[in-house]
Amino acid sequence: MRPIRRGDRGPAVTEIRSVLTRLDTSFPAGDLFDEETERAVRAFQQQRGLTVGGDVDEETWLALDAARWRLGARALFHAIPHPLIGEDVRTLQERLLEMGYDVGRPDSVYGTRTAKAVGQFQREVGLAPDGAFGPQTMNALRRLGRKVVGGRPQLLREAEAFRQSGPHLLGKTVVIDPGHGGPDQGIIVPDGPLRWTESELAFDLASRLEGRLAGAGMRVHLTRGPSPAARIPDKARAQLANDLHADLLISIHIDGYKTAEADGVATYHYGDGTSEGVTSTVAERLAGLVQREIVARTGLRNCHIHAKTWDLLRLTRMPAVRVEIGYLTSPHDRTRLVDPLFREQTIEAIVAAVQRMYFPVENDVPTGSIDVRQLRMAVAAGLPIKA
Repeated sequence: MRPIRRGDRGPAVTEIRSVLTRLDTSFPAGDLFDEETERAVRAFQQQRGLTVGGDVDEETWLALDAARWRLGARALFHAIPHPLIGEDVRTLQERLLEMGYDVGRPDSVYGTRTAKAVGQFQREVGLAPDGAFGPQTMNALRRLGRKVVGGRPQLLREAEAFRQSGPHLLGKTVVIDPGHGGPDQGIIVPDGPLRWTESELAFDLASRLEGRLAGAGMRVHLTRGPSPAARIPDKARAQLANDLHADLLISIHIDGYKTAEADGVATYHYGDGTSEGVTSTVAERLAGLVQREIVARTGLRNCHIHAKTWDLLRLTRMPAVRVEIGYLTSPHDRTRLVDPLFREQTIEAIVAAVQRMYFPVENDVPTGSIDVRQLRMAVAAGLPIKA
């Protein structure tokens, strides 16, 4: 869809302002996308962990559509192949998690795990366990308090499952996602007679990472080839990783901005960016390790880690991170990105971060201290990797 932005007028703007009015009663309805609307959209994007730009793109439109629903406003059920999505679903998932039911990650999607958890709750309170959330189930939920206290159960499950998988990379599955591809070239920058594109550089980095992690004993899959025929949406990339039962997903992008002064590296994990909001603690740790290793080994400016609710991070059932390696629009970063030796340094940093991810926290090693060449040698020799 074409982004809706300041100056636009029409039914779509009326709908946007209507949703914003429901979220904030002081915000008036109308059909003009004015400065006030843009400020409200920016605040909404910031609160929901979206890209903050002020325009309503497809990502923001879907989030606004989901935000219109409050728990109890409609019946919820597992619909195939188009599941119900909304803020009411996420509220239900978070409440069930607090009560000790395993719905997986609160992703606002009423899928199989959510329906199963609702059915389990219904069975325990004496209702027909049909997995649908209607008025009777809503009333039963209101009557009951939390069953689990002293921690966030889903985060504890995620961290414990990761810890029990062991410290070695051998046999683990990782999905590497080169951003964009095919008709979607991402950032494009002319440089004299040359033309640099984000999609090509991202695929080169992903291919190098594939080789390094495979050499360390991991099963590695890419979400796309060098030139796919059509654009691959993030939902499809997330579904591939889920279908492969991957242990990790690493998405590789290169950033860009309207001014050449912007530079540096940033890494993103799932979360809405608020102190009370849900996040993936395991992915947050991986994001921190990737960020620190790249900064230490390449000298790129540290733009830190951030929580986002992008589909690729929200819909994956394993720890997932997206790393933006430099700015193609920055002459300084671009000079380095087009250097194969720099790209090798970056890949070594990510491999080191992945290995550190599987070390127990108490046995972690200093940033920049892992020689990734030894990982491949140890695997080839059949030796264990020691923390």
